[in-house]
Amino acid sequence: MFMETQEIMQLSDLDLSKTYTYADYLQWKFEERIELIKGKIFKMSPAPSTSHQRISRKILVALDVFLNGHACEVFDAPFDVRLTKKTKNNENVQTVVQPDICVICDRFKIDEKGCLGAPDIIVEILSPGNNKKELQNKYEVYEENGVREYWIISPQDKTFFKYTLSDEGVYISSKLLTVGDEVITPVLPGFVLNLEQVFKDNL
Repeated sequence: MFMETQEIMQLSDLDLSKTYTYADYLQWKFEERIELIKGKIFKMSPAPSTSHQRISRKILVALDVFLNGHACEVFDAPFDVRLTKKTKNNENVQTVVQPDICVICDRFKIDEKGCLGAPDIIVEILSPGNNKKELQNKYEVYEENGVREYWIISPQDKTFFKYTLSDEGVYISSKLLTVGDEVITPVLPGFVLNLEQVFKDNL
């Protein structure tokens, strides 16, 4: 494990081949947004596109309205999610992600720094900058840490896809959904997301 003892002001000051922790992450002062996945740095995409922002807003509002009066709460990026099962110690947490949207039903996981532990639902809206390695690594850490549902939305293709965690702790994939379909989830009984409305302004 590599520990930073000095204040880092630029991303270029870091050795991207090394492994870092959440304690390191808290010391960095540069403006670029990054995520840590199993200790490795992943640079986030530039500012989201208009389509990305529209879709994110619609999903966020739909979830927020539905969850009014419920125990679950919805958050959108930038919001740090520290994925860990074994430790709350910053020096040992090696995965910190900023999902576009997440739903958290256990209020004890929420603190002033974000979420400590697995959200119930994580929503990722794809951007041209997303790479296959990043998506594969996120799939693995979300599954390993017990994220109950992982939603992947493509503004360009106007598609919705989700993974649902089985009782055995492995992800089961849904069929690909698109305009005209509706999304429901056992995590939030009664919630319905109309994909025609989600993608309406991008048709």
